[in-house]
Amino acid sequence: MGVFVVGFMVFVLLVVVEFVRLGGVGVSGNVVFEVQHKFGVVGNESLSGYVAHDLYRHRRILAGADMPIGGDTSPTSAALYYTKIQLGSPAKEFYVQVDTGSDILWVNCAGCENCPQKSDLGVPLSLYDPDQSLSSGTVTCDQDFCTTTVDPSNNECVLGSQCSYVVRYGDGSSTTGYFVRDNVQLNRISGDRQTSDMQGRIMFGCGSKQSGGLGKSQQALDGILGFGQSNASLISQLAASKKVKKIFSHCLSGSKGGIFAIGEVVHPEVNTTPILPDMTHFNIELKAIQVGDEFVTLPTKMFNTAAKRGTVIDSGTTLAYFPDPVYNQLMKKVAAAQLEADVQIVDNQFKCYPAHGNVDDVFPIVIFHFANALKLRVFPHQYIFTTQHPYWCIGFMSNGMQPRESNAILLGDLLLTDRLVTYNMEDQTIGWTDYDCSSSIRVKDEESGMVYEVGAHDISWTRSGAARSNVSVFVLLVFIIATKLVMYE
Repeated sequence: MGVFVVGFMVFVLLVVVEFVRLGGVGVSGNVVFEVQHKFGVVGNESLSGYVAHDLYRHRRILAGADMPIGGDTSPTSAALYYTKIQLGSPAKEFYVQVDTGSDILWVNCAGCENCPQKSDLGVPLSLYDPDQSLSSGTVTCDQDFCTTTVDPSNNECVLGSQCSYVVRYGDGSSTTGYFVRDNVQLNRISGDRQTSDMQGRIMFGCGSKQSGGLGKSQQALDGILGFGQSNASLISQLAASKKVKKIFSHCLSGSKGGIFAIGEVVHPEVNTTPILPDMTHFNIELKAIQVGDEFVTLPTKMFNTAAKRGTVIDSGTTLAYFPDPVYNQLMKKVAAAQLEADVQIVDNQFKCYPAHGNVDDVFPIVIFHFANALKLRVFPHQYIFTTQHPYWCIGFMSNGMQPRESNAILLGDLLLTDRLVTYNMEDQTIGWTDYDCSSSIRVKDEESGMVYEVGAHDISWTRSGAARSNVSVFVLLVFIIATKLVMYE
């Protein structure tokens, strides 16, 4: 009997140890990610950088992704925001882009060919090594994650082979690798503005080869954290466990940081419009563009069907982009009161005017009308840059330089600032409301029903505990997962 008891106690101890090693299956709570904006305060010296970033991003967001084995048809892109996560056991830090346009989490791995050695963003780069993690596991192409979640159409699987992926971007760059399973360490919200450590187990990509821009130091990070609609995305993996809803929100403050949350926002309330079906991005139906008391004529060849009225809402793009016929009318109506002013062309592309008085008294309000009577009311101070020189520069751009997508409208975070924007993939809606994003929101925990207050964050990346003064003006966000994480076996 004593031997049985001792044996049973040893068994229980082993179960507890394994439970802890796997991150505590079924541990409930909210999770926080601190997310940093790549750019700082807008000034004349930043304008070319904004456009360069958007062009770089659009070459990705407007291109298809090819994953022949670990496949996915969604385009991907380099987002403006990046966060720090911890992977493996022992946990190691990685800086990854926060990307609403792609679907998987992937990081550069040990032995990676042509991976960047440094980053002009100032963050330290790391390589994930599955052989050095006690909790890592292999994902094979015959497992459910690969055969049903990632690529149901794959028929080239060799039993026991790695579940691999290849993503090719429109600018000629690409990333190649394979999926692994490991722990991710997150900051769990344990109460109003309180957090504690928490671990989960997820599937993510291990990058073995980079090409083109992904191998350069420009905008280099350790990988990409996708928040797309595919079943392979982090949010979809969590939703498949029935422990999280496919809902996320962001609130970008123009001065004091902001919030990025996964979960249902209880306060403030937002009005919504449907997400257009069968689209690869978060597209909604544009009905009209109003400038002051006048309306822009939307060309019937471009906007004669609901699908062609699709406007991409994208916090990863900085500016707003329009087809030439729409852009030309928009700029003419916006600058009608400035026709006699001394127009300046900055960086060979921005139209700028002498700054005198209050910008909201000089330029008109622009209102975008969407389905379900949802309006996006944009004041002049929200779509106009004030440069270090006495000029006002309009943040609307023509996308005529992108022939493949010259009919597309993309509204970036310039127009989304100081608004809570919600993306609800459960009921396929997007919504927003004007809000003080430097304050707080309230997010519901789906399992317990508790509602937690989540405040805005504004911190800087540090090296050895010392804050970097040159990034103190960066806009920083917070990620919250209002749910319980579940491990994937």
